[in-house]
Amino acid sequence: MKLGIIGTGLIVKTLLPIMPELSKIELKAILSSQRSLEKTKELQAEYNIDEVYTDYSELLQHAEVDTIYVALPNHLHYQYTKEALEAGKHVICEKPFTLHLKELEELHQLAKDKKLLLFEAITNQYVGNYQKVKEHLADIGTIHMISSNYSQYSSRYDAFQKGTILPAFDPAAGGGALMDINIYNLHFVIGLFGSPQSVTYYANEQREIDTSGVAILDYDQAKAVCIGSKDTDSASFIHIQGEKGEIIINSPANTLIEGVVQLRDGTKTVIDHNAHEHRMFEEFVRFEQAIAENDLAFAEQQMQHSLAVMAVVEEIKNK
Repeated sequence: MKLGIIGTGLIVKTLLPIMPELSKIELKAILSSQRSLEKTKELQAEYNIDEVYTDYSELLQHAEVDTIYVALPNHLHYQYTKEALEAGKHVICEKPFTLHLKELEELHQLAKDKKLLLFEAITNQYVGNYQKVKEHLADIGTIHMISSNYSQYSSRYDAFQKGTILPAFDPAAGGGALMDINIYNLHFVIGLFGSPQSVTYYANEQREIDTSGVAILDYDQAKAVCIGSKDTDSASFIHIQGEKGEIIINSPANTLIEGVVQLRDGTKTVIDHNAHEHRMFEEFVRFEQAIAENDLAFAEQQMQHSLAVMAVVEEIKNK
């Protein structure tokens, strides 16, 4: 994979340190704003990125770049992904894919028409512990309750309280707890149990943005409660409760660090199968493999999951 990175924010700075371990990914280019150019050149030097651009169209003309990683504020995902696909590049787009279902459907069709791979970067779908949770679901019998709580006091919340509206709390930029934090819970639950029969969202709103909220997904015999909070802190966790036992993960849905399967007969099985301590490592290994093999079938499989999640988000937003 010959990668062009779009953005220089926190998620990019989180990814770059593991790039030396991703030996099959070449860092060909990074896009910077003019105001961040000096700091971006520091990143270029530190992580051996070939070139820095401030013009997106020029970066897209870079012959060696075959894949674009869109790591911009949520409201920019659709446009930058569309332009990359139109330029013939594969795309990895940070979560949430888009702000609206119709935008994602359009991007999906464009990628199919051009026979390009299009992925949503959503860590929990790729870590080893997620696959093990899937394998152990049958062990705990008929499932009735799922609880997933990801609560993290936002570093931008104090500024928001004082009236400074940054993208994380800007409705026009696709901010808020649902799209930033609770989206991980939705991916986790929908990836395991499919699309719910219905969903209800109870939000704590300030200045027309949900600073925290609870989504309840109805699966007939099972109910899932997804809590996302940017205005409070809590020990994040996931509990899946079945008639024969439960699966407990004492970490948020974006990392799934370690868990345990506890059966009513006293049997305990530790879930500790993540391949790397960094939450983004396994997804980028899989993206690189899929792009190297031109695995359109895998990209389509992952896209169907992303579409299912976006359909639930759309239902929430339309209520």
